[in-house]
Amino acid sequence: MPMEDDDRPRKKISHEIGQELALLSVEELTERVALLKTEIARLEEAATKKRTSRDAANSIFKT
Repeated sequence: MPMEDDDRPRKKISHEIGQELALLSVEELTERVALLKTEIARLEEAATKKRTSRDAANSIFKT
C-alpha cells in the first residue's frame, strides 16, 4: 500500500506570521529575526531579478 503524503513527517514551522510571541525566549526571537531577515533578502533578490528581466523584455518589445 503506497504511503500517503499525510503520513510523511512534516517540516517544523520556524515562524508563522502573526504567531503569539509571548512564550518565546529572547534566543528564539533572535533566531526568528535572523531567519526572517534572510528570507527578506532572498525575496528582494528574486524581485530584483524579475524586475530586471521584465525591463529587458520591455525594452526589446517597445517600438
